[in-house]
Amino acid sequence: MQTPASPCVSNCCLNEKDICTGCFRSLSEIKEWSQASAVRKESIIISTKQRRAQPL
Repeated sequence: MQTPASPCVSNCCLNEKDICTGCFRSLSEIKEWSQASAVRKESIIISTKQRRAQPL
């Protein structure tokens, strides 16, 4: 399995729920990213897509 690219868009700003308004990762997911397995990174990316689809 190829390692997924980071969803970071270099527009970092956390909202009141500690979710980045640029990439939609949680603060814990951002901190975990560099050490996460490829499977976990895919899981994080799925979570970001779900958050992005939700109304603010």
